Amino acid sequence: MSAQPREFLSVTDNRTGKVYELPIADGCIKALDLRQIKVSADDFGLMTYDPAYMNTASCKSRITFIDGDKGILRYRGYPIDQLAEKSRYLEVAYLILNGELPNQAQYDVWADEITHHTMVHENVKDLMAGFRYDAHPMGMLVSTIGALSTFYPEAKHVHDPVIRQKQVFRLIAKIPTLAAFAYRHSQGLPYVYPENHLSYAGNFLHMMFKIGDYKVNPILERAMDVLFTLHADHEQNCSTSAMRAIGSSAVDPYSAAAGAVGALYGPLHGGANEAVLRMLAEIGSKDKIPAFLKEVKESGGDVKLMGFGHRVYKNYDPRAKIIKELADQVFEVTGRNRLLDIALELEKIALSDEYFLKRKLYPNVDFYSGLIYQAMKFPVDMYPVLFAIGRMSGWLAQWQEMVEDKDQKITRPRQVYLGEGERTFVPMNARK
Repeated sequence: MSAQPREFLSVTDNRTGKVYELPIADGCIKALDLRQIKVSADDFGLMTYDPAYMNTASCKSRITFIDGDKGILRYRGYPIDQLAEKSRYLEVAYLILNGELPNQAQYDVWADEITHHTMVHENVKDLMAGFRYDAHPMGMLVSTIGALSTFYPEAKHVHDPVIRQKQVFRLIAKIPTLAAFAYRHSQGLPYVYPENHLSYAGNFLHMMFKIGDYKVNPILERAMDVLFTLHADHEQNCSTSAMRAIGSSAVDPYSAAAGAVGALYGPLHGGANEAVLRMLAEIGSKDKIPAFLKEVKESGGDVKLMGFGHRVYKNYDPRAKIIKELADQVFEVTGRNRLLDIALELEKIALSDEYFLKRKLYPNVDFYSGLIYQAMKFPVDMYPVLFAIGRMSGWLAQWQEMVEDKDQKITRPRQVYLGEGERTFVPMNARK
């Protein structure tokens, strides 16, 4: 039996004339293989320079697959549209964390464990009481998730799978409670405790909005569940990379998750749908869309078409298609969002304009999600919080995969130093 041909990259260093063979595996070369390329024995060796990791793989993962050119998103091999239509968020969370969809018995145990960890320690309320009345709920979420590490000190034993699993239950269970408490604090309303008979999404809506005899609307409950599913994981994005990088120090998952929430707080990540709403409100009416798009094209990047384009997707974001259909169901309950007509017309015109098509600027997940959140009476400050609730399962799956990966070490990128060479210290009285 003949051996398989070895895949490698031949590199000629024109400085020395030497030729190097770099093995190719899974479509990659190892960055460390470049270190052998030197001009002298005391040379450090060649490095790659890749700001923002535009073309650097930091890990090998089996969780989420994205083909941006074709508009494909799959969790553990399952297309996102099938999961959004046929599954529920806790089932998807199980899939992401465990690799397979659960059978009924597995799901019942999983859902029961999460349901019975939704309560938070009463001291957490004391912590929240220390925030200003108008504190941003994402700031509160960063702090309270990080604080959970002090309530569960055993969580630092990250290489114990039993202890690790307990923290997974706790974080998925408690983040909706913390999120709802943060909202109620900002509104000056009493906290509403979780109800074990409600679904994951239904319980969250109950804790958010209960006043008097509030009843969870099943259509809005289902919409919330789908939105959690759509945000559950998205490969090595900014917040997921933060979760892995912080977790690589072997810190507890609460501290790592607090860092991930902090990364999500940024307007370029979790706050993008708020920017879409502001853009639509500024446009104001459908007849002003052509003038706005003209300004986008002529501004040199100063005016942006928010909710269009994505670092990964060069096609229609598959999540955006699902949310667009979901919006119709939500608006039947809440009434039609007045900005929807502007959004639909903006999408129609932009997708018939060669300028945007040439640049592969298609609607992304943020374009329609903000409209749904607004219709469901969520204030804009809560939009990234909703994102964080759904993404917690993905963060934990990525963190767990990182902890179990023997190739991983504490994250420590290299730099290209461009500063001064060695200098002699000058006393204060001798400096010019």
